[in-house]
Amino acid sequence: MTSKGAGTSFSRKNYRLSTEPEKSKVTGIVNSRLLNDYLHCVFTSADGNQPAAAYRKHLTFQNLQEHLDWLLAEKSGSEDSRDQVAEGRLGPSTVVLDHTSGFEGLLLVDDDLLGVIGHSNFGSIRATTCVYKGKWIYEVLISSQGLMQIGWCTLNCKFNQEEGVGDTPDSYAYDGNRVRKWNVTTTNYGKSWAAGDIVSCLIDLDEGTIAFCLNGMSLGTAFDNITRGAGMAYFPAISLSFKESVAFNFGSRPLRYPVEGYCPLQDPPAADLVKAHKLLGYLKNVIHIGIDVTEGKLVEKDTSMWQLQGEPTVLITLAHIFNYFSPLLCKVYLVEDVLMTFLLSILERGGAVESHPLIQQLLDLMWLLMEEYEVHECLKQLLMSLLRAYRFSPIIPDLGLQIHYLRLTIAVLKHEKSRKYLLSNVLFDVLRSVVFFYIKSPLRVEEAGLQELIPTTWWPNRFTKEGKENKEVKEESAEERLRRRAYERGCQRLKKRIEVVEGLQVQILKLLLNNKDRGGGEASRYIFLNKFRKFLQENASNRGNLTVLCPPEYMVCFLHRLIAALRFFWDGHKAKSPATVSSEEAYVPPQLFYNGKVDYFDLQRLGGLLSHLKKTLKDDLAAKANVLIDPAELQAVTMDDLDEDEESATSAAQSQRPSAALAIGGALARPGWLSSPTLGRANRFLSTAAVSLMNPRRPLGALEKIKVRTLSVEQRTEEDIEGSHGNEGLLLGKPPEEPDQPITENSLLEVLDGIIMMYNLSVHQQLGKMVGVSDDVNEYAMALKDTEEKISRCPKRRRDIHEELLKSQKVFSEKLNHLSRRLAWINVTIYSKEKMQDIYWLLRVCIRTIEHGDRIGSLFAFMPEFYLSVAMNSYSALKNYFSPVNSMEELPGYEETLMRLAAILAKHFADSRIVGTDIRDSLMQALASYVCYPHSLRAVERIPEEQRISMMKNLLAPYEQRPWAQTNWILVRLWRGCGFGYRYTRLPHLLKTKPEDASLPSLQKPCPSTLLQRHMADLLSSDRDLAPSFLNSVLNQLNWAFSEFIGMIQEIQQAAERLERNFVDSRQLKVCATCFDLSVSLLRVLEMTVTLAPEIFLDWNRPSSELLLRRLAQLLNQVLNRVTAERNLFDRVVNLRLPGLESVDHYPILVAVTGILVRLLVDTDAQGVERATAVLLADPCFQLRSIQYLLGHAEPSALAATAPATEKRHFSLHTYTDYISTEELVKVDKMLNHLSEESKQAAATTLPTSEEDLCPICYAHPISAIFRPCSHKSCKACINQHLMNNKDCFFCKATITGVDDFIKPASS
Repeated sequence: MTSKGAGTSFSRKNYRLSTEPEKSKVTGIVNSRLLNDYLHCVFTSADGNQPAAAYRKHLTFQNLQEHLDWLLAEKSGSEDSRDQVAEGRLGPSTVVLDHTSGFEGLLLVDDDLLGVIGHSNFGSIRATTCVYKGKWIYEVLISSQGLMQIGWCTLNCKFNQEEGVGDTPDSYAYDGNRVRKWNVTTTNYGKSWAAGDIVSCLIDLDEGTIAFCLNGMSLGTAFDNITRGAGMAYFPAISLSFKESVAFNFGSRPLRYPVEGYCPLQDPPAADLVKAHKLLGYLKNVIHIGIDVTEGKLVEKDTSMWQLQGEPTVLITLAHIFNYFSPLLCKVYLVEDVLMTFLLSILERGGAVESHPLIQQLLDLMWLLMEEYEVHECLKQLLMSLLRAYRFSPIIPDLGLQIHYLRLTIAVLKHEKSRKYLLSNVLFDVLRSVVFFYIKSPLRVEEAGLQELIPTTWWPNRFTKEGKENKEVKEESAEERLRRRAYERGCQRLKKRIEVVEGLQVQILKLLLNNKDRGGGEASRYIFLNKFRKFLQENASNRGNLTVLCPPEYMVCFLHRLIAALRFFWDGHKAKSPATVSSEEAYVPPQLFYNGKVDYFDLQRLGGLLSHLKKTLKDDLAAKANVLIDPAELQAVTMDDLDEDEESATSAAQSQRPSAALAIGGALARPGWLSSPTLGRANRFLSTAAVSLMNPRRPLGALEKIKVRTLSVEQRTEEDIEGSHGNEGLLLGKPPEEPDQPITENSLLEVLDGIIMMYNLSVHQQLGKMVGVSDDVNEYAMALKDTEEKISRCPKRRRDIHEELLKSQKVFSEKLNHLSRRLAWINVTIYSKEKMQDIYWLLRVCIRTIEHGDRIGSLFAFMPEFYLSVAMNSYSALKNYFSPVNSMEELPGYEETLMRLAAILAKHFADSRIVGTDIRDSLMQALASYVCYPHSLRAVERIPEEQRISMMKNLLAPYEQRPWAQTNWILVRLWRGCGFGYRYTRLPHLLKTKPEDASLPSLQKPCPSTLLQRHMADLLSSDRDLAPSFLNSVLNQLNWAFSEFIGMIQEIQQAAERLERNFVDSRQLKVCATCFDLSVSLLRVLEMTVTLAPEIFLDWNRPSSELLLRRLAQLLNQVLNRVTAERNLFDRVVNLRLPGLESVDHYPILVAVTGILVRLLVDTDAQGVERATAVLLADPCFQLRSIQYLLGHAEPSALAATAPATEKRHFSLHTYTDYISTEELVKVDKMLNHLSEESKQAAATTLPTSEEDLCPICYAHPISAIFRPCSHKSCKACINQHLMNNKDCFFCKATITGVDDFIKPASS
């Protein structure tokens, strides 16, 4: 096959052998009279009349070709006059985008030169043909709704990266993103466009006007009096920003919205059109007319049930028709205008697709009577036309257009041979088929007919001004109830219509996943699997290549349809083989992750890189799974992959045959767009920087480096996947821990694995994004409520204010009407109960997969990270994104699922088999969020006791060499609600401000866990090594965090005092606030420890208790002194009330310190109180004034100084009676009295110490220890603290072997 042209150079299949007279007896061709009548009935003349008998020549198969030539040539003379119509146009007859000189910036152009994607700030490109007289039109298919300016320009217009079409004097543009028109200046014009819309650009050079239409609706004249005359000719042109994409139709395909009196820039193939319509008429005649051989007459047949039935006469007649028809069916225009219209008309009679076998018969005919390359081209163009038609059809209330095109797609794909060809060569060639599973969301609800479908709008009024849910919900009024019910009925009507489309989309996938159609090669499912894997690879291994990424909104719809189709086949297999697992219990077996049968590209595994795992775990693979790693492969993966990648990129480029264009716009361009530096084929990469075209630079070319090794997926057969005769296929290397029960067909396991990967790639992010509409509804509802309150309060004399408020009320109401209808659409297509159940099913699949993987020991490290990510994210989506519409609590088995997920988080957040820091952080954050909500916290408490204790032990591991802030936060959440004055949700001084998001984990009400606290107390009490190492690390981190905080507020204070205007870096303020929050949470963990296990500090029989108590006292005194000093640094910075430092206040930190002191000095036995008091008073930093400050007792001198000034309020715990109970305040009073007494006594009994007897390290305590063997001395506190980290002497660096008590000799 040398060409894809009209086919004249090919020998056509010869069907005229049987026309010889002697053959007619054998082959059953009817007698010549009947044949003559039949052929005359089929091949009527153009006007449809039979010629008079005198002029009718006798037709046989021998002279039929000559007769057909005459019929097709008839009346074609009038078409020659069309050349005159083209006056007023200059340029090539085939109009495309000018990729040689007519562009500015970086652009990607499809290989048909009709689709373009912006690849720079604001690239511009024009067409190759211009017009100077007459009325002209072209259409632009909008693939993405971003910033673009579409219109007309002259050759003189010079564009750059900032100025495009419409920004220069002789260029005119419409911008539906900003809803404006541009010609140097700009004014409002038109409507906003959305992806999937079609913009028609009209120019009338006789009247001098330019106008635009959106989806066939005129937007009115945009410009009049445009410059005309000598030298003025207008080119179609566009400017578009980065990543935006469109496709042009200058007339190479039928215009979707032709306008009377306006010609497309490219002439339609008129002569071919006439021929094609005539031939289609003959084909219809063949279908209509039957031959009754026994009666010897012609009869009318029911066309819908027509079948070929091997009649030679009919077959030869059809062969003659297709002899002329086949070359025409390779042309895009004719496929769309003639063939697609005819096939759609067959389906218009309604009924199921199955009840129209005619389409199957016609496809059989095409494969029989057309050359193979012609069928391929025809099917490809037919599918591309269907795809464009589906994607760019406007949304109408009954979704009739979408349903129409989907039904034809199903009818075509029902034909096995056609389906396999399309699946192998077209459908998944860069996500084309994915377009069929998307239901676009209408931006303009009026045109989508949602007003008729949902005539009554409603929105919830359950939010207060602070954005919190209003608990005292007023009983909804009767009118509100009626509105809500009417709105819900409208939503149900919409849901039923959308479900019809979704049902058709699932039918398409069921056809693609058919594994019983083995006629003529591989079954469809295995072709689909290999293409699907490649699709996932392009989206997962994407290295900066935006053009092959499937848009997230498409991915969401594809995911749900694929789940529906997968579960259909899974349960179908279960019905046939009852021993297998049902789809409700589905999971992915762990051997898929390490046996190399499924390609995970370069995705991260839990244990790190695959090459590293193969090396380190090869013995485990051999022993447990009987999988042997080839030593040569090990050697290959350890080498630098770079050279191999470059070779693979070139070989991939060579093997990639050029295929025809996909003029659907940017999101659907092909991946090899930079495969040739000479712009010779595939997608062209255009750049005005000449150097960038000289060589394919690595940053841009990197996307070619999808490793060839991974593409072995293309060669896999059914046997490789399903296995046979002792070959386990995908399930090779089953570990002994896996049950023997068969799960399902192996191919379905791979589809399931792909679905989970899809969720991770972009579905979760899109689910989160679409919640924004619901947030907008709440914001507008609050604004409307606020406005209505103001109207009711507005005095009657102020009519001006009243009118303004009424205007605002109208604007908010209109916006809410629009948004509530749009929200109804989103809730049906994205957040419906069925979609929620799909995501819930996915969560359960991930949980079961992780549980099975966990059982296989070290081989768990092979599991890809995305399984854990999807488990966490899908739970988060169910809880946060679906909740306004559907409640997660209603899902079956919800409590058990919650507990199993809790067990996974509790076990794996500190799992040594997981090495990736990102996934470990995610696990820790998920667990931290889990313990903030009462429901999920109870799930953590329900996991087996052994796992709970193990989790607490991991949380109490020393805080060095690990990210400790999250684990500390978890401990704080388990304590919150039990500590001293620690029952608040938000800090007292922040109550009047609105929280950013009331659903944040940190803003949940306290829900302490006494069960987990008890486990913590048991662990700290029983493990003598755990407590000191944990508490030392907490004290070290507290010392660091508080010191950092003080250092930063010093800098902030200095900056604030400078006279010149200056700004403190917001990042610095954020870090400062974080250090403060960390200090408070570390203090709370210390309070928790002191409360749950006071013996760690007060039982001095434990080796490090005294030291821990001294360190604690030292830090508490330090914090108190810094925060409570009069007119100190802390006071001044708090009073500045800087944005970013909102959480910094006296209350949180002083209450935490007070909690620890009360527990040590009041709530313990007499001996404990005595020891704690002694240590606290012995600390040189102790100041009684700091304790008095807590109750508002300021120093007398300070009071005197501040008296004349403004009455400054002093901090006092007594002012926080809503937060601190009377009982707690009594304890603080008791503590203050106790410390006052003790400090007086201590002052009276303390003898002055000479400087020589003081510890030379701290100068705070007398010398009390002597080191062996070097005999240097210090106090016990200093040496004990030093020996925890270092064994060298302070002074001589000798290794200390022991420490003895030092008693000063009496003589000295």
